[in-house]
Amino acid sequence: MSLGKRFRDITVASFNEMLEQSEDPVRLIDKYLSAQAEQIRESERLMQQCLAHAATLRQQYMAAAQLKERREQQAMIALKAGEDDVARIALQEKLQQEERSAQYKALYDQSKLGLVELEEQLKQIKADFDEVAAKRSYYIARLESVRLQQRMNERLRGMDGGLGAGQPRMFDRLEDRVSDMEMAARALRDVRSRGREALLYAGNAATSALENEMEKLKAKLQQEGWMRS
Repeated sequence: MSLGKRFRDITVASFNEMLEQSEDPVRLIDKYLSAQAEQIRESERLMQQCLAHAATLRQQYMAAAQLKERREQQAMIALKAGEDDVARIALQEKLQQEERSAQYKALYDQSKLGLVELEEQLKQIKADFDEVAAKRSYYIARLESVRLQQRMNERLRGMDGGLGAGQPRMFDRLEDRVSDMEMAARALRDVRSRGREALLYAGNAATSALENEMEKLKAKLQQEGWMRS
């Protein structure tokens, strides 16, 4: 795993942790996108600089390689002409250019590896940016759903502590009141019933007394001879 890949994984993990703990995740997402956009611009500028530097290294190592070939040809011409000293000078410079070419070639190869890694990292950053940007509306809708659910839960808790909690007691009071009314109605009915019974009893008693008086009067008249048999 490359250093850039490990750094990206750490960055993404840190962002996810901050997103979970943030009180305003949407604002954090926008901040993340802004930072990623700036990082993309900086990476693209760095990519251009690296490309230019790699092109310079390639030009230098190829120029040294060409000069090495030229000095070798000059040494051969000098040897053919019997100019050994000139040939030695040409060969000495050939060795110098060969070393120079190898050094710049190594730097060029190293820069190409760095370019490949930087290009991979830039592609990943752009992919992350596009993914978050494309899903931003989804995140906003999801967070809004969470907010509404939280408000609903708070409302339900408020009802549990307010009207909802008072409803059983309210019905208890209503039950007590209805029971009192029923008891009063039964008491009134009982009083009326006992009143009618008392009147009936009084009427029966009066009738019985009247009949007794009638019997007494009849007996008296009979004794006096007024009653016919």
